Amino acid sequence: MVNIPEIAREDVASGVRDGTVVLVEALPEEVFATGHLPGALNIRPRRTEELAPVLLPDQDARVVVYCGSDTCDASLRVAQRLKAIGYGDVHRYVGGKQDWSAAGLPIEGGDTTSAAL
Repeated sequence: MVNIPEIAREDVASGVRDGTVVLVEALPEEVFATGHLPGALNIRPRRTEELAPVLLPDQDARVVVYCGSDTCDASLRVAQRLKAIGYGDVHRYVGGKQDWSAAGLPIEGGDTTSAAL
C-alpha cells in the first residue's frame, strides 16, 4: 500500500484559487456530470492507467484526488494508482464533495468534456 498524504479543504481551496493544484474526481462519469469541484477532471479507479497520461500530462503537478465524502475509497484507489505509475505529488482530499459543499464552496455542473474521453 502506497501512503497518500491527506490535504485539508483550506489548502485545496487555496490551490484552486491560485491554480496550483489539479483536481481529480474519482466518482463515476454520470455523478461527475451532475457536479464537481471547480476545474476538476474525472478519472475513475478502473480507468486511471488509461486516462492519467491524457488528462494529467505533467507527472510533477500537485494532484488532489477526491470523491463524494469520507466514506468513499475511490479517491484513495485512484491516488495510489497515480503514485504507482509515476505521479510524484499526489494528495487525497478525504472530505470530498460533501465537505466542500458543506463549507459553501462552489460546485461546477453539467461539464462532461473530461469524462467523455
